[in-house]
Amino acid sequence: MRANRDTRERTFTENARRAQIVRAAIETIGELGYARMSFGQVAKRAGLSSTGMISYHFDGKADLVAEVTRHVLDESVRYMGPRVEAAEGYAAKLRAYIESNLEFIQQHPAELRAILDILHNSRAGHPDAVGNDAWYAEAVNILEGLLADGQRAGEFGDFDPRVLAIVVRQGIDGFFPELEAHPDTDAVRYAQGLVQIIEKVTGGTTK
Repeated sequence: MRANRDTRERTFTENARRAQIVRAAIETIGELGYARMSFGQVAKRAGLSSTGMISYHFDGKADLVAEVTRHVLDESVRYMGPRVEAAEGYAAKLRAYIESNLEFIQQHPAELRAILDILHNSRAGHPDAVGNDAWYAEAVNILEGLLADGQRAGEFGDFDPRVLAIVVRQGIDGFFPELEAHPDTDAVRYAQGLVQIIEKVTGGTTK
């Protein structure tokens, strides 16, 4: 039986090794791109003597790529979740979502390069990446739900929550290419500008 069984059945050493491999895969994709990522490249970056250890933990490139996607998304939820949940009111929650998401992007460039490249290849139909784009649709759905709930509560005005959810998501995702082109781009200032635009549409404000 492979070691990629249920997490509860893995040993501490196995989990540590998997985490080491995932980290190396993130950095490999971030530096070389998804297309050039191979078990050989990941093993080299992880300091492993052969690819056999990777094959022991993962059933091929698709399995490893799926784990990379899960890892990055879990990290973003742990980073953003507490701030969004602590915010009072829908406008405040939306602002916290935007601000914390942009801060996560600025602080995790390798993760963003990796997951965006995986997203691109998933949408392009690459067999090892297909299915790793569901997170994007879920992110839009979460924003749509937040905006619709704010409307029902009377905190937001009249607009199409689906359209605005896509606008917010695209505004957030547009930050990373800008950051890559201009590394001194300030996430806080970018967030302030995006929030200001969105608040004009929603009618909800936070101070």
